[in-house]
Amino acid sequence: MSLRILIVDDATFMRMMIKNIVTKNGFEVVAEAENGAQAVKLYAEHKPDLVTMDITMPEMDGIEGVKAIKKIDPNAKIIMCSAMGQQSMVMEAIQAGAMDFIVKPFKQDRILQAIDRVMNR
Repeated sequence: MSLRILIVDDATFMRMMIKNIVTKNGFEVVAEAENGAQAVKLYAEHKPDLVTMDITMPEMDGIEGVKAIKKIDPNAKIIMCSAMGQQSMVMEAIQAGAMDFIVKPFKQDRILQAIDRVMNR
């Protein structure tokens, strides 16, 4: 059974980049969201194995999204996606329950490494 992933980013291009990397490596993207509020709803609906979550998004940012998803499922596995220079926000997200982070621009090996590390905890 392949890993089921929810991709959350307000930029369509970023979602597409992550989707291309994970699908060509045998993972299944079960849903995509463009903000934290959508992510929470889709998480409850699809119950993915893993979430990639952007930090800066409209309506509900990634940090609030992590907190809300962790309320639904304390065992949720979430990887934060951040731009350079967002270290304090990344730390806040990790404290909220995210398990790892990847920095934009994405490199395939770093995404796969983060997925492997989070799923094997």
